[in-house]
Amino acid sequence: MPRSLDHQITVEKTPSYFVTREAPRRISHMSPRVKLIVVVRNPVTRAISDYTQTLSKKPDIPSFSELAFLNRTSGEVDTSWNAIRIGLYALHLQPWLSHFPISQMHFVSGERLITDPSGEMARVQDFLGLKRLVTEKHFYFNKTKGFPCLKKPGGGGAPRCLGKSKGRAHVQITTEDIEQLREFYRPHNIKFYETVGQDFHWE
Repeated sequence: MPRSLDHQITVEKTPSYFVTREAPRRISHMSPRVKLIVVVRNPVTRAISDYTQTLSKKPDIPSFSELAFLNRTSGEVDTSWNAIRIGLYALHLQPWLSHFPISQMHFVSGERLITDPSGEMARVQDFLGLKRLVTEKHFYFNKTKGFPCLKKPGGGGAPRCLGKSKGRAHVQITTEDIEQLREFYRPHNIKFYETVGQDFHWE
């Protein structure tokens, strides 16, 4: 981490922190007052997105259904598969709560980050104690990618969009697989909602 002066805020992000068991203890030792921002999305959509990205690099991997279920007939889900396990947010949150109060954590909706990026960024800025400088003027929706992109309000400079790996069409998954995964995640989602005091409506 770079050194920060008292009037500065240093931001660092790594997707794997949230699911790495050693991370909460190590971060709390570095700074027990650190503020934590976690971006979460519907775990079913997240798993399909994860698989889609892996498939683009390794086209010979088994089908989504083969990887997601230990028993396709009974619908028994394979929680050892990383794409599935990462979506167990309530499970991953527990080690963090051993080191940080929930008040030092802010949870961003991945869905609302797409549909209402300025609203989500307003809440992040409030959480960090910052003046709301990033507003709706800084975003425009890119129809090709299906995501909002950043722009400078004055129109100067090229807009910044997510990389090529973002915004690709997801692999088609059967309705039955999706319904079984929704059923599997439902109690985990409810526990997560109750813990963080926020309903993400992943139904």
